[in-house]
Amino acid sequence: MTGRPRIAVVGSGIGGLTLAAALAESGTPCEVFEQTRAMAEIGAGVQLAPNAARHLQRLGIGAALTQHAVPIEEMHMYGRRGDLITSTPFGAACERLYGAPYYAVHRADLQGALLRLVGPEPLRLGHRLTSVAADGDEQVLTFENGSTHRADLVVGADGIHSVIREELVRDAPVFSGLGVFRGLIPVDRLPDAAREALIRMWLGPGRHLVCYPVSGGRLLSFAAIAPLAAATAESWSAQGDPAALIDAFDGWSGLVPDITRAADTVRRWALYDRPVLHTWSAGRLTVLGDAAHPMLPFMAQGANQAVEDAVELASLLAGAGTDEIPQRLRTYERARAPRAAAIQQGSRGHSETMHLPDGPRQRERDQALRHTAGITGLRERAWLYGHEAGARPSQRVATAEEREPAS
Repeated sequence: MTGRPRIAVVGSGIGGLTLAAALAESGTPCEVFEQTRAMAEIGAGVQLAPNAARHLQRLGIGAALTQHAVPIEEMHMYGRRGDLITSTPFGAACERLYGAPYYAVHRADLQGALLRLVGPEPLRLGHRLTSVAADGDEQVLTFENGSTHRADLVVGADGIHSVIREELVRDAPVFSGLGVFRGLIPVDRLPDAAREALIRMWLGPGRHLVCYPVSGGRLLSFAAIAPLAAATAESWSAQGDPAALIDAFDGWSGLVPDITRAADTVRRWALYDRPVLHTWSAGRLTVLGDAAHPMLPFMAQGANQAVEDAVELASLLAGAGTDEIPQRLRTYERARAPRAAAIQQGSRGHSETMHLPDGPRQRERDQALRHTAGITGLRERAWLYGHEAGARPSQRVATAEEREPAS
């Protein structure tokens, strides 16, 4: 059978919706199955680097990003006592080198923009997947509500606890020993500095805090990572104790005490990743985003890599006949698995270097960071921000050096 394939996408997060939008752009329809019965505004801030922002703009949500996201001008990194370690420019330099701004956006604003782009027609809400099984060249999905669905290709965009991943490998989430407090604070409850279009990060022994404005600058999103004694469920709706947040960062300087004291509502959950997945596809099944490579948040690339996956997969499926799917999925795996694994492992490694105790290694780290201050640090991100998913060599984004030769 060589007709246009029936594609089922499981999960309507950023990766699943980006895939649906990219498929629609190429004239390839799909159905998106989501376990929740209503799309709720959940989550907090997301950092959108140029390697994802370029694709989202091309897909048609540039106006929504302009309205709701905050283009970041610089990233500042401090010690816990408030001393500036290093700064990296974004702003116009980022657009010049990598073709798009570096955005900070509320996850709900980003998901809402993607939902409007995709439209209601492909969405199947209230469909929690319980199993998937092959029936000849078809895949049969069975849902908790008793319904079934047949497809020629199933894409698991169903997160770290992916049902589709279980068909590829038997592994389990790995607890990092860390938990994250997350929240949103109206900027009018904070000092004026909180309104600046900056990503600020304070590093200290065993923990760090990062913040940036979202929602057109009306809110400050923060993530405060600290040790967590026992593994708990990973849930964005898990309530946290504001007093525990204050205690975890007691004695820190800069905006940190202002943030921790102003956060009267916080969420807290444990941080997990999974072992690197080397086999992304089997037959007519594949995965993307957190189902393929759940990452610790230390490189701020989780959502960005989900967008890259979606764009790469959509480009490979454009015009494909049903009989071509297995080969296209093998190409997708070869294109995406090495890069995602490097970023996933790099994110895990950063959890140590960012949380060094005061002492010689911490001072060596800070000195190394100072050497990459300014435009040098932005240029060194060419491998990350200049990557063009779904592009053939002639279509790729030029490296920083090619765009702006050294003087």
